[in-house]
Amino acid sequence: METIQVVLDSTLLRATDGAARRARLNRSALVREALRAYLKRLETRELEARDRTGYAEHPDVSAEVADWEQVAAWPER
Repeated sequence: METIQVVLDSTLLRATDGAARRARLNRSALVREALRAYLKRLETRELEARDRTGYAEHPDVSAEVADWEQVAAWPER
């Protein structure tokens, strides 16, 4: 691991220390966990935006969708 320096205002630092105590983590572990969670959310938002763009540029053709719905339908008993 590498050591970095991060500047936090006093309110955020107190909140971070309190959260670390409640989670029974040290401050560095809490910050690492928070950054991983943030980066995962960011990646998810980027993938969702890419999917939205793709569907907007290539909308479903209703006849094509109907064909797949017939194949995917469960048979009646």
